Amino acid sequence: MPQNPAEHLPPGRPAGRSSSHGRSSSHGASSSPGASSSHRPGDDEGRYEPVLSAEVRAAPAAGLPVVALESTIIAHGLPRPRNLRVATELEEIVRSAGAVPATIAVLDGRAHVGLEKDELARIAEDPTVRKLSHRDLAPALASGASGATTVSATAFLAARAGLRVFATGGLGGVHRGWTEHQDESADLRLLARTGITVVCAGVKSILDVPATLQRLETLGVGIVGYGTGHFPGFYLSSSGVPVDWTVDSPAEVAEVMRAKDALGGPQAALIVANPVPVEDQLDPALHDRVLAEALDACRERGIAGQGVTPFLLDQLTRRTGGASLEANLAAVRGNVRLAARIAVAAVR
Repeated sequence: MPQNPAEHLPPGRPAGRSSSHGRSSSHGASSSPGASSSHRPGDDEGRYEPVLSAEVRAAPAAGLPVVALESTIIAHGLPRPRNLRVATELEEIVRSAGAVPATIAVLDGRAHVGLEKDELARIAEDPTVRKLSHRDLAPALASGASGATTVSATAFLAARAGLRVFATGGLGGVHRGWTEHQDESADLRLLARTGITVVCAGVKSILDVPATLQRLETLGVGIVGYGTGHFPGFYLSSSGVPVDWTVDSPAEVAEVMRAKDALGGPQAALIVANPVPVEDQLDPALHDRVLAEALDACRERGIAGQGVTPFLLDQLTRRTGGASLEANLAAVRGNVRLAARIAVAAVR
């Protein structure tokens, strides 16, 4: 059965219950009580409930599992118009495995779990779409804003809608130089209290991977390596840091999920660390050289805080001739494919 996060969820009707304003077409979004042009505070508390796409709403009756997909990679991670092609491709990968895709985003102050074609195009093409972390959801919904969801926001909304499996590229984590700046992604704490299975290629390699794994252990977030004894390095197949547990099939992951449900206890995510294939990874020597030089440039230019990650990722893309972006996409495709297979295995 779908499992929502514990007491951390907002009050109200269960997200999967239909309502008169739960339509997800572009016309419904623009005319709904949650639209920025018409809503008034207190008019309709139900507008804060996630809107399910027609495909997602129909999934339970058809016995189909649903896989959550984030939208930040579409709006902010890829160049236009390739971003829309990739977004459509990822959804088709899920469908081809026998599951239903649910790309998650916020449109006109409404959280959407699953996007119609025109809504997906809007997220890909509208340059005013904001980037929304979990902490940004309440202001975005209250003000009628539109935004693409990060890992933390996507995981929260997916679990709020009763979804069990979420596929992404790489997680955020503990940044290098944490002892000086104490910079840590919101992903970690959110995953520590959201019982969802996240398929990813590890954490972004620009981060402090050992410190991130230590932090996840402290927070009680489970990690299994998929077909590997080492934690993946996002662009790289291996970060060199070992994992404690390895699984080799979607059925094994599904059994871990069942055991986790049966045990009960505190809610926390299960991370399935799925490495990018060796043949698709970024050349390790090139990766290490460019990253070291980019970190030096950060220090020389005084770049700190939230400016570090976009600077480093931009440097990797530019100075590898786009090879880092291709490795990223290879990882995302593999994660989406595996997540769909896990979701199917979990309902059998």
